[in-house]
Order: sequence, then C-alpha cells, then structure tokens
Amino acid sequence: MKVPAFDITRQHYQLENQLESAFQSVLNSGRFIMGDEVKLFEEKMAQYLDAQFAIGVGNGTDALTLSLLALGIQPGDEVILPGFGTFATAGAVSRIGATPVFVDVDLSSYNIDPEQIRVNISDKTKAIIPVHLFGMSADMESILTIAREHKLAVVEDCTQALGTTFDGQPVGTIGDMGCFSFFPAENLGALGDGGMVVTNRSESAEVLRMLRVHGARRKYFHEMLGLNSRLDAIQAAFLRVKLPYLNQWIQLRRKIAANYYQGLHSVAGIKLPFRSEDHTYNQFTITTPKRDELRNYLAEKGIETAVYYPLALHLQPVFAQLGYKGGSLPVSESLTRRALSLPVFPELTEQEQSYTIKKVREFFDRSNESITKQLQ
Repeated sequence: MKVPAFDITRQHYQLENQLESAFQSVLNSGRFIMGDEVKLFEEKMAQYLDAQFAIGVGNGTDALTLSLLALGIQPGDEVILPGFGTFATAGAVSRIGATPVFVDVDLSSYNIDPEQIRVNISDKTKAIIPVHLFGMSADMESILTIAREHKLAVVEDCTQALGTTFDGQPVGTIGDMGCFSFFPAENLGALGDGGMVVTNRSESAEVLRMLRVHGARRKYFHEMLGLNSRLDAIQAAFLRVKLPYLNQWIQLRRKIAANYYQGLHSVAGIKLPFRSEDHTYNQFTITTPKRDELRNYLAEKGIETAVYYPLALHLQPVFAQLGYKGGSLPVSESLTRRALSLPVFPELTEQEQSYTIKKVREFFDRSNESITKQLQ
C-alpha cells in the first residue's frame, strides 16, 4: 500500500466543479489583481475568525514582514521567536533589519517556552512572535502577560493553525496581529501562494493596506516603503470556495489524530504530540530517538512521512553571525533529531490510517525484540 504524507488532489477532486466555476468567473471578469474577489474573501475570513480586519497579501512570509513593518519594528530592534520552526518567521525579522532572538521551546507542545521569553528580554526587545506550531496554540495567556509587562508587540504566526483556538478564542486574534499562510499544505490551502494578516486595530489595518501596495494610500502617491504583496483574485476565489469546508476538514483531522492516539499510545519508544481539543493537527508529529530508522522503515513499506525541521533556526548558516552554538537551545535541537510527522490530511482513508499504525507498531515491536535478544 502507498500512503502519501499529504495529497491535495483528493480534496480538489471533490471540489472540482466549484473550483472550475470560480476560475471561470475570475477569468471572465478580467480582474486578476485585488478587486471584489479579494474583498469578499477578506470579509469571509474576518467573519470566520471574528476579527475586525483581514488583509490579503502575497504569502505567509509577507504577512509576517508587513506586520512587523506596520508595528514600527526597525533595524536594530530585537524580536523574540522560537528556535524550532519554519525559516519564514526568522527570515521576516531579518529582512527588515531587526535581530531575531531565538529561544527554546516546550518539550510537550513544541511551542515557544514563555519562561525562555522572559529571560531573553533586553532593552532592544520590541516584539514577540509565538508560532502556533503544527496546529497547536502557544500559551498565549502567559505570552500576553509578559508582553504587557514589558510593553512588547505580539505577532502571532498562525501559518499552520487556521481554525485553532486558545481558551475559545481563534488564534491570530489574540495578539496585535495574526499572520496566515494559504500554502497548499495548510489547513486551508490555495492552489498556489497566498497569505493574510488579521487585526482588530483600525490604524494597523490601514497601514497594512498601504504597505502591501508599495506604501500607497492612493495610486502613484507613496507615503512609505512597502512591498508588492497582493493576494491574487484567482487564489481568493479558490479559497472562498474552500472556506465553508474548513471546520469539517479540521474535524476529520482530529478524527485521524484520535485514531493515531488510540493505536499508538501503548508503543514504547515514541512520544505522541500534546493532546488538546483545540489542536487542529496540521501535522501529527511524534518524537522518537529512532526517528531516521523509523522513517526509512515506513518508506520501505510505502508510507511517506515528513521531517519538520532538520536544523534548528539558531544553527542555520545564515544566522552564524548571531553567535549561537550547538547546545544553546537543547529542546529545539533535540526535536530536529527526533520529530517525525505521520500522514494526516482530511481525505486520508481509514485503511491508510490503520496500515500506518500497524507499520509503526511493527517497527517498534521488531526493535524491542532485537534489544531483548542482545541482552540475553
């Protein structure tokens, strides 16, 4: 049996007629940049998240970059973020000339450790970027408490967490800004790149709308240096087709996760992800010291897996000048060697789930048998 780690074509097959209709509508309109499709999707997303403003942009990285610019983060300012996660978060900070300050993550949630935030605040610190990794919310209550104490901005990186909540509130609406990506593999994926910033601050929303079109409030009159970062009308149309299905897809992800928990909870040698009713399982990420051996074994059996992320951010060559060394962030570095994401997407069949569970158990059963024989 072949089990993909992710297969968006199954989703698109089910929505084929609606997606083709959306495409034809945009094609006939002749309006491919901004326009009504983008405005309508922004309104739907704001409604879904119970946010005041939603601003469509080119991609998730731009969402982060524009948010930092809108908040006035400048070269030389420091921004605290987790050492374990996607490069885009750190890249956005560096791109505007600010300095990323990497801190360690919590071993159970994989998210930024609030206590590590606290001890790394300096006079130059201006913002915190909590990343809601793999669909699990960071501890926003503790993070906001720290931010208020030190008058710091909070930009939520919700790339993998659309639909996730913290104490009943949608992530992305808790801090000053919430940044989303519509990369095809996310909970809500476009048929290309796309991103969005949400905020409840009217002044910030106005600045963001300017920044995404070269800093112009009206065409040809530029009040600040911005970017060319506009959500394509065709992607907005596709996303508007998909958005009504998002909660249903999240429930399917949670059902798959429940099956994994049930099937793997008794397996010695692996640690399952933190379990929460708010988790949306953009990834189902286990940890094991035998990560690479398990991954190779599953590949031999036709099961695709993914490694997020093989090198921690503070050890990336591009950040060598910051002076971090191996051992600086021990939890983050451990996760780069141990974390493995199993297949999880709404259309993953029960047969594929059962087969994956069976082969993971089979690997550890054989490994434990081998260890027992060596000890005899």
